[in-house]
Amino acid sequence: MDPFKDYSDSLTSPIRSAQSVTPNDAADLTVLPRALYVGAGGDLHVTMAGGQEVTYAAVPAGTLLPVRAARVWATGTEASAILAMW
Repeated sequence: MDPFKDYSDSLTSPIRSAQSVTPNDAADLTVLPRALYVGAGGDLHVTMAGGQEVTYAAVPAGTLLPVRAARVWATGTEASAILAMW
């Protein structure tokens, strides 16, 4: 039973799906997420949905970043146990 099935999702809705992320310099994520979860901390190099390439420095373990990242780069990413969430 899902008491929320008749409600539409929004950016403030709870996360419904997640997928492990393997950082990759050549390929975008298969789904454009609403957020990234970083399980093991470190730098996180991403390409944003708008095309900007940025590095989030020293992201602590257990952080949920509310970013729409199209790609997580292997080069420049030290963080691991990353989940794409939408």
